Amino acid sequence: MPKIKFTLISTKDALFAFGPIVLMVIAVLFAAYYFVDPAPGRTLDFSAGQENSAYEGFAKQYAEELTKNQITVRVHKSQGSQENLRQISDPESNIDIGFVQSGSTNQADAEANGLISLGSLFYEPIWIFYRGKKDITNLHELKGQRINLGPDGYGVRRLFQQILEVNNLEESDVRIQQLESTPATVAFIEGKVDVLVMSSASDSLLVQMLLQTPGVKLFDFVQAEAYTRRFPFLSHVLLPRGIVNMGKDIPSRDYHLISPTATLVAHESLHPALISLFLQAAKKIHGGANWFSRQGEFPSDRFTEIAVEPQAEKFYKNGPPFLQRYLSFWMSNFLERMWVLLIAFGALALPLSKIIPPLYVWRVRSRIYRWYGQLRSVEHTLDEATPKQRKQIAQEQLQRLNEIEAKVNHISIPLSYAEELYGLRSHIHFVRRRIVDGE
Repeated sequence: MPKIKFTLISTKDALFAFGPIVLMVIAVLFAAYYFVDPAPGRTLDFSAGQENSAYEGFAKQYAEELTKNQITVRVHKSQGSQENLRQISDPESNIDIGFVQSGSTNQADAEANGLISLGSLFYEPIWIFYRGKKDITNLHELKGQRINLGPDGYGVRRLFQQILEVNNLEESDVRIQQLESTPATVAFIEGKVDVLVMSSASDSLLVQMLLQTPGVKLFDFVQAEAYTRRFPFLSHVLLPRGIVNMGKDIPSRDYHLISPTATLVAHESLHPALISLFLQAAKKIHGGANWFSRQGEFPSDRFTEIAVEPQAEKFYKNGPPFLQRYLSFWMSNFLERMWVLLIAFGALALPLSKIIPPLYVWRVRSRIYRWYGQLRSVEHTLDEATPKQRKQIAQEQLQRLNEIEAKVNHISIPLSYAEELYGLRSHIHFVRRRIVDGE
């Protein structure tokens, strides 16, 4: 009996017809995965700030957020904004991204060094703390005093120099000290430093401590609006009365402050897919309300002199990429990178759909149709035989026909092609009857 599979499709023949095409597509996708717009790296280096600074705290939050997407962020301490700029710009450095204070550079220099901005993240006002019975109302009153601006590379030093300049003061008019934030605060409390100048977000523990320390006063920038007109990268922010401690009414009045913003700056080599991932993290970390900003005010594409990267601009206008809203980061990134190939494959799907099915049908039916050549050969041999040879040749062809039938009975085909197989068997029977009747 013939072997008829009780299935409509032959897996073996389907693999023969579809297999090469599928393997070719997989090979192309595999090659594209590694060579066409390579996937982003899984390890990044983030330049933050000094120990216990707001920069360091925020950088650790970014590292935690990106870990959720199997990306390791190594946080590096630095002296601050200026050092971060140098590290990101340096082709020999391994730093990919970092915090930079607005006003630390200009657009021309940033472009020359291959820097891009992902946007501004939060206000970090200029805090000028001092002690004494008399309130300081003008920066000219700081002449001759010991002022700590932090070490070289600390962003506030460059900004304070500009502030002195517009107040007709020289750096030589004051005694600059360069202690880091924590030892400088200790020195200030001990009276070894007269004035402490810091630029930090309200999250800074040192700032919060100083605002509640008896005898420590905060300079009120009553000309804050004028500063913002002279320096476009500065904003006028208000420290509201009682915001630090409402029960103790700290501060006891509103204070006007001038504030640069912290921006997220990267080298232009940063993979575009990571830009959206960083901004999603930034929205979680900086999107809430705080002492100086309202809910949803940050991150923002404003307050940065470095050009905002186009991919970041898309995020601010449209939110996260469509696929990242529903799929994991790595899956959405794979599909975004492969879209060109997927479109090309879709364009080929129609012609392939017309080629592959006939190939499959030919593959199955060829196992049946090739035996018709054998049957025609048997008939031709009989037709060519002379009357004297006919009896002997008839016996030989009957034997040959039996062998053909035995082999046909071992053909394995799907159930949907059983009609062709039974048709072949009936034709074998027809030839046999012809041989027998001809004898």
